[in-house]
This record gives sequence, C-alpha cells and structure tokens, in this order.
Amino acid sequence: MPWATTLILILAGLCGSSLGQYNEEEDLAWLQYYLRQSRVSSYNYVPYYEEESPAYAYSYPSATDTEPEPEPEPQQAAPWRCPQECDCPPNFSSAMYCDTRNLRYLPFVPSRMKYVYFQNNLITSIQEGAFDNATELEWLALHNNQISSEKVGKRVFGKLQRLERLYMNNNNLTRLPGPLPRSLRELHLSYNQISKVPSNALEGLENLTALYLSHNFIFEMGASLKGLKSLILADLSYNNLRKVPDGLPASLEQLYLEYNYINAIPEDYFQVSPRLLYVRMSHNSLTNQGLSGNTFNSSSILELDLSYNRLQKIPRVNTNLENLYLQGNQINEFSISSFCSVVDVMNYSRLQVLRLDGNAIKRNAVPPDAPLCLRRATVIEI
Repeated sequence: MPWATTLILILAGLCGSSLGQYNEEEDLAWLQYYLRQSRVSSYNYVPYYEEESPAYAYSYPSATDTEPEPEPEPQQAAPWRCPQECDCPPNFSSAMYCDTRNLRYLPFVPSRMKYVYFQNNLITSIQEGAFDNATELEWLALHNNQISSEKVGKRVFGKLQRLERLYMNNNNLTRLPGPLPRSLRELHLSYNQISKVPSNALEGLENLTALYLSHNFIFEMGASLKGLKSLILADLSYNNLRKVPDGLPASLEQLYLEYNYINAIPEDYFQVSPRLLYVRMSHNSLTNQGLSGNTFNSSSILELDLSYNRLQKIPRVNTNLENLYLQGNQINEFSISSFCSVVDVMNYSRLQVLRLDGNAIKRNAVPPDAPLCLRRATVIEI
C-alpha cells in the first residue's frame, strides 16, 4: 500500500471520518487542512462508563441597552467564487470553512461545494432557499450556533438530495427540522430543546444509520424509529422518556436510553432487532414488575447496562451476554438461574464482566455452582 494511502487511512481514523466521502485526488490535501483548521472534537459517542462531562454552556452575545446592529445581507457572489467571510482552500475546492468567525447569518454557498462548515458561530436562522444553489452538498455542519426552529425555512433541506450528514447539535431547536432528504445517513441533534418526536418526523429516511438526540427534553418518541430500515445507532439518552420507543428497526445494533424515566419494557421488545449488540438503560426507573421473564433473553445482546435502576432481582439474561452492569440497584440475592437454566459442563454463561456492587447482596451469598456457570467471568464485583 503506498505511503500516502496509509497516511490517509490513519488520519481518517483519527478524525472519525469516512474515506468514501472524498475524491481520490483530494484525500491527502483535505485531511491535512482539516487537521490544521478544525477546532471541534470528533463526534465519537462518549462511553457510559466515563465520567460525565459538564453540561454544554451556550454562548450568547452580551446583552446591551442599545439597539442591535442590523445583520449584513449574505454576499451574492458568483457561483464559483468563495464568500469573503469564509475560506475555500484551492487544494480542496469542494469545501468551504466558515467556522468560528462570529457570523450571524449564512453566507452564499457556491454551487460546487460538497462540504460546508458553519459551526461555532452566532447564526440564529436559516433562510428559505439558503442552499438552493448548492444542491451537491453532502456534509453540512451547523452545530454550536443559536438556530431556533421558528427561523429555519420549511423546505430549506428538501432540495439537498445528496446530503449525508447534518450536524445541528448545540442549538435552540424545539423540534426536528424537516422535511429531510432521503439521502441522509447521520443526523446530529443533541443538546437542543426538542420535547417531542412525532411518528412521521423521520419518515422516508431509509438510509439513516445514526440518530443522535441525547440531551434534549423528549418525553415521547412514538413509532418514529420503526421505518428507519438502515438505522444502526439510536442515542436517546438524557431525555424525559417515560416509555421505550415503539417498534425498533431490525437493523439496530446500538440503543442508548440511559438517564430517562423508563419503568417498564414490553415482553419480546428486543426480539424484533436480531442484530442488537449494546443496550444501555442505566439511571432509569426499571423494576422487576415492569419486566417479563424473557425481556433481556436476546441471543444477540453482548452488553447490557441496567445500573442505577430499582431492580430487586437479577433479570434473566441470555447465555451469550458478555457484559452485565447491575450496580446501584436494590438486588438482595444472587440467583444463578438468571444466568444458567442448566448448570453442567456443557451449559454455561459467556459472561465476562458482572457488576453487582452497590446492592444489598453479601459476598457469602454467592451459590457454590456459580464458578461452573460463570466460568468465563474475569470480573465479578459484589
């Protein structure tokens, strides 16, 4: 493999980006430029076990008693010319960098652009037709601004039929923008003020693979996830959900629901998602009365986080489960039948990590056949 290609792969991995989004002749130049210019960390999901980061502090201009200066009109440049407010590197002609410039409006976007960065500004609105000239856009970054739902054009994203990634996290949105193009693959809306996701809000997004809605005020999801046939990751953590979303898609692999108010899960809820690997539901209100005997008996799930709920017994899990987190509950007994229905040489659990600390279980309560059932466990904390 040529050294340049190797460098691209390494840099792309560090940036959390997909190589498939760039033209072959522009790969190295763009990655080098992005590493020099970017001031925003990548969009990797913060693992649940890491210390929680402080809440995002919104940055607003200081209040004054005088009338605010009128916003300048967006520059109407020639279709090929870069707006004077932005930077369009000649070695990556399809990218426009307008980030971290105290902009209060969206500049004109030339038609050749595919990747546009408006993050870390003071933008409050997206006027109708803002991107009508740039229908080739694939990547649109609008995060860390002050955009409100009332000031987003109703059809502003509708014509972007090649848009794959839309970043609008850390804004003042109270509802999902839409309609959104069917081409969308990633939708980032965390750290907003969204309270409800109607069942048809994500309709038609059959190519969406990642949905980030954490740190909002969502109390209702309905069946909004059901039609997302390609969805792999759904992050709904840090919201006000009282119940789990209806109808998980069959393609789902990662479901994050921690820090909500969920107290029950329907029977066979996870069975409709045979690819589901990671389920995180810590810091909810789950009780054993709200679970059926086989709620978590799914052969695909490898990691299950139920810590800091109100469980009094260990729920039954599948023998394929590898990591189970139950710390901070009210469990008072160690039931080996939760892990192995039959205990012998041929039947045992694949569990590697089991956390039961912060419960009412005593160390001497572990049954004598636990080592045979949990023979693969390397960490058991009581």
